[in-house]
Amino acid sequence: MKFSIQPVLENEQYQLIPLLQGDFESLYQVASDPEVWRQHPNKDRYRKEVFSTFFEGAMKSGGAFKITEKYSSEILGSTRFYDYDEENNSIFIGYTFYGTKSWGKGINPQVKKIMLQYIFQFVDTVYFHVGKDNMRSRTAMERLGAENRGEQEVAYFGEPTRINILYQIKKEKYEKI
Repeated sequence: MKFSIQPVLENEQYQLIPLLQGDFESLYQVASDPEVWRQHPNKDRYRKEVFSTFFEGAMKSGGAFKITEKYSSEILGSTRFYDYDEENNSIFIGYTFYGTKSWGKGINPQVKKIMLQYIFQFVDTVYFHVGKDNMRSRTAMERLGAENRGEQEVAYFGEPTRINILYQIKKEKYEKI
């Protein structure tokens, strides 16, 4: 890999800052609301011991970010790049969550745009795993122009395998949007 999957990324309103071990407590404050995980495949991530495993996977991925509002420095959630495939020139974006007060404000499309603009300098295809029953995230993927590639079993770090929908965005298609 000849590029970083964990640079500081930003637009006028939001920053994606590399996640550090010391961010656990402040990120858990956002993640501790059960409503955040209601549509996710692993609904008990609001529990500290379960979130701890999720956070460990984020740290081991080498591509995780805390999402902050730029001017207040408030942590809104987290996302990451993961599973870079050099042979197929592809990468995944996912494990994204936001606190409920960030929902419905257009933050996620802006964050995904920041990530896609950066990563399409280096890869041709970006994939997303979205929980089969997570209609909020599935709708967000479709609005982003991602193509549904069907169901796939996904083993999340330290968690049981779940059925997800695999979405794909190709660089050439994204550039036309």
